[in-house]
Amino acid sequence: MRVRPACAGSVRTTTAKPAAVSFSAASLRAVLDVQVPAGATGLVVALSGGADSAALLLAAAGLSSSFRGLPLRAVHVDHGLQPAAAEFREACAAVCRGLDIPLTLIAVTVHSPAGASLEAAARDARYAALARELKPGECLLTAHHSEDQAETLLLQALRGAGLKGLSAMPLRRPLGKGWHVRPLLDVPQRALLAFGSLPSVKDPMNQDARFDRSYLRRDLWPLIEARWPGSAGALSRAARHLADAQASLDRAAAQHVGRLRDGEALSVPGLRGLEPVERIDAARFWLCEAGVEPPSTARLTEALRQMFDAGVDHLPCVVWGEHALRRYRERMFLTPAVPPRLDAPLPWPVRPDARVDLGPSLGTLRWVAQTGGIDARLIPATVFVRRRAGGEALKPAATAKTQSVRQLCQRHGVLPWMRDALPFIVAREAAAAGEHLIAVGDLWFEARCCVAPAKPGLGIMWENAPVIV
Repeated sequence: MRVRPACAGSVRTTTAKPAAVSFSAASLRAVLDVQVPAGATGLVVALSGGADSAALLLAAAGLSSSFRGLPLRAVHVDHGLQPAAAEFREACAAVCRGLDIPLTLIAVTVHSPAGASLEAAARDARYAALARELKPGECLLTAHHSEDQAETLLLQALRGAGLKGLSAMPLRRPLGKGWHVRPLLDVPQRALLAFGSLPSVKDPMNQDARFDRSYLRRDLWPLIEARWPGSAGALSRAARHLADAQASLDRAAAQHVGRLRDGEALSVPGLRGLEPVERIDAARFWLCEAGVEPPSTARLTEALRQMFDAGVDHLPCVVWGEHALRRYRERMFLTPAVPPRLDAPLPWPVRPDARVDLGPSLGTLRWVAQTGGIDARLIPATVFVRRRAGGEALKPAATAKTQSVRQLCQRHGVLPWMRDALPFIVAREAAAAGEHLIAVGDLWFEARCCVAPAKPGLGIMWENAPVIV
């Protein structure tokens, strides 16, 4: 009998049933051995009140005493969004009582502006609370399983996400003062549910088709799984492959950023010299490295176009959320959308170690003993710190001419958007005499208020100063 080769087009194939994946304390330990950093100080299980996180806590309790000797505790976040919240709290408390594990309850308020996703707002509020709760070095463990990972990949694809979004949820990421570890991304939910039975509550929101993930889980996922058994595991593996590809791009972007870094900024000519895709990757990596969520690819592309095309006398600024990209003298800076600035004038006693707090993100000024500094005998016992008013001038050295502060800022490259943050130290005289400028931060002193170079005087230390040049 003639046998056709297996590659022949007429051969009928069937979808193989995926191999069963089990879950145990031992399998959890194998993942944690790889993903929990060497310097970890404890394990914290995020307990929702559902069966998945209860199974994770049960497995973690089975290994906690022998897993590097790390203490184990649980935390539950109450979003206050549904009547079942009290049932969730009680289920979490019952699980922890039965396992003799400490439980922390955290209540959060979810703010969801009109038109915004309630799912996303609740997630943001939850992780912000969990980040604050983590102690230094603690690892937060969440029970995201392979179906969760597959749903995330599909939702990201439907939103037109790029490679980073299609990588779905990472196994480990920094969170607050510790880490967030998802040790179950390769584990199907059925394996979790088979592991053990503990008090739990079904979340009514999981059946609410108004929410994208709930609609996918309730109405679409059964059809996908019926047609392609094991699709959750396959999609979870696909997300891992995409994450590996993203990691490769990140390594290349890190090399570009290393070459382009210019102090706190990136070199605009250097960015211009990259291929368009490399520019986006480098800028996105630089922003993520600073702990900032990058704008969309379209927004970032437009931001770079403005950085490249604006005239030399222009100061392009692209704002998204609470952040902005700004260019000055061929350098691109990441800044707050609204740069900090000094408010009302502040009194400042003139004596060693006397301090004045300049306000949020502006640091503190402190008088220090210094050779060749300010002569305290030539200024009042209390001076004032204010922001620029315009037209100020001083003599920055005994041999220098009097110069406007505007000229000094331009000559020394003080960032234009930070000039309202500069602390101007002034002596206020009688009403008719007005005031005179003594110093601008720790940058320039009025020479006529200083002692001779070898004489003891007072200097100014600007502690925790923002980036100004």
